[in-house]
Amino acid sequence: MKILLTGAGGQIGHDLIGALVSQGHQVVSTDLAPRPPSHAHAGGVDWQRLDVTDAAAVQHMFTEHRPELVFHLAAILSARGEQDPRLAYDVNQTGTWNVLEACRRAKVNRLIFTSSIAVFGPPPSGPLPDPTPDDVALHPGTMYGATKVSGELLCAYYRKRYGIDCRGVRFPGLISAAMPGGGSSDYALFMYVDGVRKGAYEAFARADTRIPLMYMPDGVRALLELALADPARLTRTIYNIAAFSPRADEIATSVKRVLPHAKFTYTPDPVRQGILDSWPKSIDDSAAQRDWGWKPKYDLDAMTDDLVPRVTRMLELGAILSH
Repeated sequence: MKILLTGAGGQIGHDLIGALVSQGHQVVSTDLAPRPPSHAHAGGVDWQRLDVTDAAAVQHMFTEHRPELVFHLAAILSARGEQDPRLAYDVNQTGTWNVLEACRRAKVNRLIFTSSIAVFGPPPSGPLPDPTPDDVALHPGTMYGATKVSGELLCAYYRKRYGIDCRGVRFPGLISAAMPGGGSSDYALFMYVDGVRKGAYEAFARADTRIPLMYMPDGVRALLELALADPARLTRTIYNIAAFSPRADEIATSVKRVLPHAKFTYTPDPVRQGILDSWPKSIDDSAAQRDWGWKPKYDLDAMTDDLVPRVTRMLELGAILSH
């Protein structure tokens, strides 16, 4: 199958490209940035420069390559988006519009949209339900969240109006042995990176901060399983997916099982802590379980056991740079 990715140079693309290539797919990877060194292993992957905010360039890319399936990953994440809301709007809002229009005109069969738990926020009447279901009033507190809500609605619109098979997931915070791109959940990964690199980490979140997280191999598998799911079984356009919801200090405890001398302290950053506090503490993903058999394979300790050696190897290879 010929598959095109937008935002392929990001955290998800790193692992998704490898999975697609291993399955024998023809992959066209696009990103505004050049191919990162961490993607150099992906032999046979066509890497193309693409700015998703440029409608003509997006249309030309889709018309030239005529992909059968598109994974739309390009986005400015929550923390970076609050530093530059206009950029987040342009990439996340206009970019998604451009990609959907290109799918319509190039007659792309299926588009996989990556949404986020950032679409949620505390409603005026009180805190979010715990766990938070798919269908609850959405009150995002960031430009990232607002544009993801709009992206979800645009996917539903293009599905109904133009027959594009657009489907997607709301990701929890994703953890992998690749540097993240400015999300508010980054403290969780840096507990591993700096736990290995420095033997210590000062988190920008409180010790009792609890949000939904997921290990990247599960995240990639969720995208692949949803992409191949029978349309007749799907009752929604966008699905909650969940894995585990540890407190920050529970992540530290898990890391210290493997790195017993690591030390962790907590100095909350007001802006990022506010974002974290606005998100769900856990997610109800029963619809995904029912419709396409979603089930995570990794819990917190299983992720730690797999991730610490991966981070160690990447540091030895110089693939994780200073932040």
